[in-house]
Amino acid sequence: MIKVEHVSLSFGDKAVLADFSLTLPAHGVTVLCGPSGCGKTTLLRLLAGLERPDSGSISGIAPHRAAVLFQEDRLFPHRTVAQQLTDVMPRQRRGEVARWLALAELTGEENALPRQLSGGMCRRLALVRTLALGGDVYLLDEPFAGIDPARRQRLMTALKQLDAPVILVSHEQEVANLADHVIRLDGPPLSLLK
Repeated sequence: MIKVEHVSLSFGDKAVLADFSLTLPAHGVTVLCGPSGCGKTTLLRLLAGLERPDSGSISGIAPHRAAVLFQEDRLFPHRTVAQQLTDVMPRQRRGEVARWLALAELTGEENALPRQLSGGMCRRLALVRTLALGGDVYLLDEPFAGIDPARRQRLMTALKQLDAPVILVSHEQEVANLADHVIRLDGPPLSLLK
């Protein structure tokens, strides 16, 4: 179980989190759902250890064992689709490439470069690259941006089958409807909606 206890974080004079506490489920897919700009991404960055709180504590998560998907795809422009995956996998797991490509519905695109893919294809590749990396927890920021509803549903089914908890940020109700757990947020400063 991941616990965020009395966490505060400000950027200049803007309080993004103020004495914020939350317990996250240790299994399944949890969606942090709220309007743009409320502090969801900052919370995800705190969980990933990319930001440090001004005060308070976070426990139950080892940031170095988390696989993180950012809002930007962050694909390597000169690496092929297949290489994007093999770059994050240990050598003994490189036989899994076909499975991840199938999950992303990118079979046949192994030799394509990111500039040759649509925005939705790049997003799916970035998502499965994060999943292929593996970890004790998956922290996904807007993983379904630009992905059509049918593919989104198939990918969410795959996320639910992972052995580690998935915490994902979305402002879309359709994504929240597919999750195991939904935490509704507002802000700033970030707050839980009852």
